[in-house]
Amino acid sequence: MNDEQLTVAEPADESDEQRPVQPEQPRKRKRRGPGPVTLLLLPALVTVTGVAAFLALGGLPNPWPDDSDADPSTSVDIDPSYVPWLRKAASACAVVEPSVLAAQIDQLSGWSDDSDALSGQKGIAGFTDGEWRSWGKDDDGNGHSSPHDPADAIMALGRRDCSLAGKMTELRTEGRINGDLVELTLAAYAAGEDAVTKAGRVPAQAKTYLDEVQALIPRYLALDRDDSGGGAGGAAGALLTAPVSPLTITSPFGSREHPLTGVTKLHTGVDFAAPQGAQVVAARKGRVVFAALTSAYGNRIVIDHGTIQGKGVQTTYSHLSALEAAVGQTVEAGTPIGRVGSTGLSTGPHLHFEVILDGYYTDPRPWVVAGG
Repeated sequence: MNDEQLTVAEPADESDEQRPVQPEQPRKRKRRGPGPVTLLLLPALVTVTGVAAFLALGGLPNPWPDDSDADPSTSVDIDPSYVPWLRKAASACAVVEPSVLAAQIDQLSGWSDDSDALSGQKGIAGFTDGEWRSWGKDDDGNGHSSPHDPADAIMALGRRDCSLAGKMTELRTEGRINGDLVELTLAAYAAGEDAVTKAGRVPAQAKTYLDEVQALIPRYLALDRDDSGGGAGGAAGALLTAPVSPLTITSPFGSREHPLTGVTKLHTGVDFAAPQGAQVVAARKGRVVFAALTSAYGNRIVIDHGTIQGKGVQTTYSHLSALEAAVGQTVEAGTPIGRVGSTGLSTGPHLHFEVILDGYYTDPRPWVVAGG
């Protein structure tokens, strides 16, 4: 968008409009030296003029630096629901970090789901139909596998990268190639394994792609930092500690027919199998904002965790047999908050666990479960 140039007119002098301009009459004046007021003000005027010129030439640093100078790795400007999937995908191998996957997607599509008709690439990770048959799965459990599904696409890219990383590690161990494993993996993605093997290093045809991805990685470094909120029980790549152990899912997030009401609607969380009375713990540091008996959820606890990646996050724990936390209480990740039960609309003991992201239910599995 072009900037519009604004011209500000000088305000008219009201006194000039109210009286006609009279021709100036010359008059004789006696020449004299500077008066006492001039002698007092002259040094100050010289000083002010000099300072103004100094500042105009950039003599002092700007005390209010532009926000654009801030460290780009301190925040991540992507859909926050992608973050746990990026971490889960990267946790499949030691070579690939979430920031690398994010930078690849940025380079491939700019996070846009528009398909490239010429290359046949689809979705944010740019998979062709043939590539998708090799790497695509229904990772978010919504009933279909699609490169247009961001969760499926991120996980597929992670599988592909980790497979390439494993092969590059083997080749480097055998002494057939040399170089940084991340760079070799990205080169294999861009140019193919054979090209890397033949060159013995990053081949020339992969340099442009490699440079572009590496230039984007600093933008996503915040994804690589441990943001689990402390406490034990968290899985690698996850943002939340497991609320029960072990994590055995009996009903996933998504549309389903309720076993008691028979109504088909969104199952807003996941059901974890657990015996009656099993310990339930807080999934992350936060403050208890609800702890009471409800008709549908039974005994229910809601914990507010503040913000993660700029979005408000809450977790809920329902059908509890006992409440062991009170409203207003501050808890840490792993703090006991209740016991598994079957209160409310429930067919048996289990924990119904939800993640609410900025007021909307989101699939809890990638937030908690890094593997499997």
